[in-house]
Amino acid sequence: MKDVSGRVLVLANLGTPAAPTAQAVSAYLDEFLTDPRVVQLPQWLWKPLLRKVILPRRSPVVAGKYASIWMDDGSPLAVYTRRLAQAVQARLPAWRVVHAMRYGAPPLAEVLRNELAAGAQDIRVLPLYPQYSTTTTASVADAIAKVRADDARIAMLDDYHLHPAWIRAVADSIRAHWQTQGRGERLLLSFHGLPQRVVDAGDPYAAQCEASTAAIARELGIERAGIDLAYQSRFGKGKWLQPSTDARLHALAAQGVRSVDVACPGFAVDCLETLEEIAQQEAERFRAAGGESLRYIPCLNASGAHAEAIARIAEDAWN
Repeated sequence: MKDVSGRVLVLANLGTPAAPTAQAVSAYLDEFLTDPRVVQLPQWLWKPLLRKVILPRRSPVVAGKYASIWMDDGSPLAVYTRRLAQAVQARLPAWRVVHAMRYGAPPLAEVLRNELAAGAQDIRVLPLYPQYSTTTTASVADAIAKVRADDARIAMLDDYHLHPAWIRAVADSIRAHWQTQGRGERLLLSFHGLPQRVVDAGDPYAAQCEASTAAIARELGIERAGIDLAYQSRFGKGKWLQPSTDARLHALAAQGVRSVDVACPGFAVDCLETLEEIAQQEAERFRAAGGESLRYIPCLNASGAHAEAIARIAEDAWN
């Protein structure tokens, strides 16, 4: 391992409200949903609709969802991202490892400026999105571009969807679940959804989700057909990637499947979309459709295996 002074690794995640309140949720969603990478509508049309109609109605509802998963130390996404950075730091003593959020706190741009002001000579940003998308990873690149201009001291890794250390960590977490909880009749991997038009325009996300799923199947020693792949978190009326997680779970229940194991490998750490949407909401819907048990497999979070994988990814990319 190189001993390089002034070297910084920034683990960048999406972000989270500062508190499970309507006011905090509204502030977070306003920043998130006014990013043109996220909602590709004319801002003059979208912002008034968002701020005058959508946020006043949705923020109290979403705040209640956050309250159902909130931890003593804060939002799960914030808590686990911070802990993950600390765990990676212990494995990369030649680096300074910090975390940042694309939306919310600590803001990515501010973290980068502070590190440059403190004398960092080599900053590497690792977005905690295994699969690349123009709606997520490219937005991190936008934030970096505003800070660095032509400064070559900052670089970003696009994705790590097939890195062996990450694939192994995900597969091992599924095996560990099976060893302690038993194995369900089906294994479903649920990834965050995207509008179909984004993929049709050339976004590689769906292809990378499929490639990750195939690699996880190989690592588990099972056929690709033995894993269901679906997409969650749809909003709006447009066509999104298919199959949707809720539709696939409903179909499995209708086919007589009574127990399903669900993992969300596209999410580095647990958050609202995994803990509330999958472990609570989709589990209830699966039972209502005739299933008996949806067992959610937690994200890698700040586990030693995850920290080892991220450290290896960083070393392989930049050493």
